Amino acid sequence: MFQDGNTLTTFRGPWGVRVEIDQSILFLGGFLLYMSLDGGLLDGMIFAILLGGSIYLHELGHAWGCLVQGVPVRRVVLHGGGGFCEHAQSPSRRQDELIVLMGPLVNLALWAISGVLLFAAVLVLPGLLGASGPIGFIAQEAIWWLSVFAWINLAFFVFNLIPVQPLDGGKLLHLALLRVLPSDLAQRVTGGVGLILSLIWIPAAIFAYVYWGWILFFIPSPRAHYHMMRGNLVF
Repeated sequence: MFQDGNTLTTFRGPWGVRVEIDQSILFLGGFLLYMSLDGGLLDGMIFAILLGGSIYLHELGHAWGCLVQGVPVRRVVLHGGGGFCEHAQSPSRRQDELIVLMGPLVNLALWAISGVLLFAAVLVLPGLLGASGPIGFIAQEAIWWLSVFAWINLAFFVFNLIPVQPLDGGKLLHLALLRVLPSDLAQRVTGGVGLILSLIWIPAAIFAYVYWGWILFFIPSPRAHYHMMRGNLVF
């Protein structure tokens, strides 16, 4: 759905890493703003910023995992379906384990830090949170959005560990199996697990939308996982 190569803008991120923002990010932003019309345009903009920031920090986690092991990073790309970190050279299996793991770990750390800040704010500033007027309103809004940021990152952590390709969970499953199984068998098992999950993905996504209002833009490919299960290197 989202094609690489339609760059909207670029900038230099931490460690001099080139960051590209794909034009498809406008689709995601527009959709989020449309969904927020009933709740307020400002709320939709804040949510879009927190969501995009969480994705960006996730990809920077992958980039850090590369650079700390001496693997150069060609670029980080943010698009309407998420993002990816592109290496300038192929890492070893052991290097790839840390690279892949760092993305979800960044989201877990952001969730934990946000939780600590929320606890500290409620414990230390109860009077400010209960105050009337602009100060109390601003404090309550800040606490609310901090909690939203925490839950976004917890959701990203859990979602990215689902063992389907090309999510981090699918890559981590494959890397873990390579430690204990021959390469061909590890690939077949990873493909089989991904195939089962990809087949139940659509009914699960429909259930999530009907009961919780969640919309998943990402759908894993049953065909690609089937070919992987047959021993073909797809991902």
